[in-house]
Amino acid sequence: EKSKMYSTCFRTNLLASLRQCRSKLKILQGHLRTSCDVSDKTSTNSSSKLKNGPSLQDFLKSSTGELRPVEFGEQDTVPYLNQDDVWGGSRKVYFETYGCQMNVSDTEIAWSVLKDSGYQRAESVHDADVVLAVTCAIRENAEQKIWTRLQQFRAMKLRRTRDRPLKVGVLGCMAERLKKDLLEKEKSVDLIAGPDSYRDLPRLLAVTESGQQAANVMLSLDETYADVMPVRMNTGSPTAFVSIMRGCDNMCSYCIVPFTRGRERSRPIHSILEEVRVLAGQGIKEVTLLGQNVNSYRDMSEQTHQLADSPTNLSAGFGTIYRKKKGGLRFSALLDKVSQVDPEMRIRFVSPHPKDFPDEVLQLLRDRQNICSQLHLPAQSGSTQVLQRMR
Repeated sequence: EKSKMYSTCFRTNLLASLRQCRSKLKILQGHLRTSCDVSDKTSTNSSSKLKNGPSLQDFLKSSTGELRPVEFGEQDTVPYLNQDDVWGGSRKVYFETYGCQMNVSDTEIAWSVLKDSGYQRAESVHDADVVLAVTCAIRENAEQKIWTRLQQFRAMKLRRTRDRPLKVGVLGCMAERLKKDLLEKEKSVDLIAGPDSYRDLPRLLAVTESGQQAANVMLSLDETYADVMPVRMNTGSPTAFVSIMRGCDNMCSYCIVPFTRGRERSRPIHSILEEVRVLAGQGIKEVTLLGQNVNSYRDMSEQTHQLADSPTNLSAGFGTIYRKKKGGLRFSALLDKVSQVDPEMRIRFVSPHPKDFPDEVLQLLRDRQNICSQLHLPAQSGSTQVLQRMR
């Protein structure tokens, strides 16, 4: 009887345990169904989102959903900087210019860009918040001067207080050639900008405010600063420089210009004439047209100029390994129009290459009284075999 009683109790407890397990299993199954339903809905939503995913417009800041053509001279916006960041806020900038006349012209372009961004010009390096050295890389002596000057700038930075820091930038050909050395070895340099990056100076200076170094040494195939009116640094001088082209395509064995200033491109003639008219209105008595090789000037900005198929004719006795260029408004036409802006204004030009010297330019020198009877020709003696090995 006791065994029967124990058996009955065991069956009773076993059945109770099974009922509890069955009820818990039902609860678990309910939870699983709910989880599966949510997962299916999430999967469906994710699939639909991927199928109808975001377009390029969703990634463009403040996009209206429509693309529009970019206007000539329009500045690109920087997503991580607003207008207040790139505004100079009356900070003073001091320029030191080394090297050729082209660097003098570049200084005036860089100053025009910064002036439009709210910067003021400092008369002394000790009054400046920003010091920009416009450099030359043609001669070793010119580069050595810059290295020495950068050491002096470093000492000036150390003497400045934290609430009035000094920013130092290197612009021009040396920045293009020695960009890595300037940023890694010379810790006093905050920014470097190549000859085609002067429009970017306000952004570069804004980046340095966070303690970072900034650099832009990209060379351009079309930058001529045609829409930038240079601001003259020496307002008391009766002479002025006007850049008509940038870069060079000659690729001479001993010359670094194509690697520091890029490929040759010419400024539109209407832009040059407008600048000369402004200078005439300011009382300038003499203008020098600047270019690495002014004789190869070729304005292709207008359709009618591009359709012209007359090739470049080399001077007698000269040859070239390059293909002859066709079309465009040539230097003789530019010189003719510039000389007519103000008959009382003297006109000079540097530097023409002997191989590209056309007879039309010589005829203008003879016929126009305000075109100075002066030629500045680059000449250098050397061994033909050595120059060939240098390539």
